[in-house]
Amino acid sequence: MQARRISRELALLGLSQLSEKPSKKALDLDALVLAAVRTLTTEAQETLEAAAAELRQSDTHLMERETRTTDVETARQMLASAIAKTEAAINRLGSALEIPEFLQIANRKEVRHYAQELVSNALTYRIEVDEQLNQAMVAWQVKRLARIDRDILRIAVVEIEYLGVPNRVAINEAIEIAKRYSGDEGFRFINGVLRRVTDQIKQNRRSAQPL
Repeated sequence: MQARRISRELALLGLSQLSEKPSKKALDLDALVLAAVRTLTTEAQETLEAAAAELRQSDTHLMERETRTTDVETARQMLASAIAKTEAAINRLGSALEIPEFLQIANRKEVRHYAQELVSNALTYRIEVDEQLNQAMVAWQVKRLARIDRDILRIAVVEIEYLGVPNRVAINEAIEIAKRYSGDEGFRFINGVLRRVTDQIKQNRRSAQPL
C-alpha cells in the first residue's frame, strides 16, 4: 500500500464521519483510524447481510415456484443477482483483511500528517471547492451527490488547488479510491468532473496572466 494513498483513504473515511456543517478542526490520527475501521467494518457487514437476504429470497422462490417456467426464470435471475452480491461481499472482506497493514502504515508520521492536512484543507476550503465542483458539473450540484463521491472530489480538488499535487496524479488517485469505495459508475463520473475542473483551472490561470 502506498503511504499517500493510505493518507487519502484515512481522510476520506474520516470525513465520512463528520457533519456536513463546515468546521476548521482537523481530526487527529486516532479519530481518523477509528473512522476508517468503523466504515470498513460496517460496509462489510451490510454487504454480507444484503447477500444473505437475497440468497434466502432466491432459494425460497426456486423451491416454491419451480414448476412454473416464468417464475423459475425470474428466480434464476434473482439467484444470479444474489451470487453477484455474494462476490461483492467476498471482495469487501478481502479489503477488510488489509486492515492490519492499513493500520501499520497509518501510524507513520508522514501518513498521519498528510491525512490531517487533507482533512483540514477540505474543511477550511469547503465553500471554495464546492463552488469549483458546481461549475464543472452540468445541471448538477455537489449537494446532490452521494457523500462518498462528494468527499473524493473534494479531496482531489484540495490536492490540486491547495497542496500542489499534479493534476494527473490527483485525478488518478481519486479514480482508484472511487473504484474501491464508490458505485460501479462512480469512478467514471469522478474522472469526468475532475478533468473539467482542471480545464477550468488552466483557463482561469491563462486569463489571469498579464497581456
